[in-house]
Amino acid sequence: MVSKFLIVIVIIWVVQRIFFNTSKAGEGRSGNSGRGFGGFAGGTYEDFYRQRVVRNNFPTALMLLSAAIMKADGKVVKSELDYVKSFFKQQFGQASGQYILELKDILKRQIPLQQACMDIRASMQPEVRLQLLHYLFGIAKADGHVSDPEVRLIAQIASYLGISQTDFNSIKAMFYKDPNTAYKILGVTENASDDEIKKAYRKLVVKYHPDKIQHLGAEFQAGAKDKFQKIQEAYETIKKERGIK
Repeated sequence: MVSKFLIVIVIIWVVQRIFFNTSKAGEGRSGNSGRGFGGFAGGTYEDFYRQRVVRNNFPTALMLLSAAIMKADGKVVKSELDYVKSFFKQQFGQASGQYILELKDILKRQIPLQQACMDIRASMQPEVRLQLLHYLFGIAKADGHVSDPEVRLIAQIASYLGISQTDFNSIKAMFYKDPNTAYKILGVTENASDDEIKKAYRKLVVKYHPDKIQHLGAEFQAGAKDKFQKIQEAYETIKKERGIK
């Protein structure tokens, strides 16, 4: 059965195509050469993509942020593109083909990252923005290594999206392994008391529970469950080390 979310996405896509065709027909009269993102009317972020982001168009937000991370270390590698393609296919079904075509064009452009992030921040709930961050780390890790430029850019995006340093460090720790990973995931130090650890765990369980993003597609649900499991594993690791009951 086709999900309600996918039906909405398809409807949005049809409306976008109508808008595109109408705008294209008027280019000769206006003298617009179709420059910029995808040759859309006006050709700039403000003229087209920003309109979609501020209207809570989730695929557009994903395309802009995906492109930024894929270009972070100066090259776009196949493993990252394949990761994004797979994600979009699971998330949006048949509509994903059009989005991937747009993504490939965005990759050639200068992305107004701060403005895009500010628009996403204004139009999307905190739990969705947290899941976006997890997704971006997934892209960066697709080639087997999260590079320093990628980490710096994701940190910058997190700041623009209004995500706290503690939440950023927690999600980042899910993609790294070191002796303190469990504590970093829970957002506490090794010197934290048992009660502080229990409190931090309960807070994260509420914040990152998969039910909070039930309205998103299958791939985001899978990411949310993976993140939730890592929180559980981190807590169990600390409990075992400390003998917490």
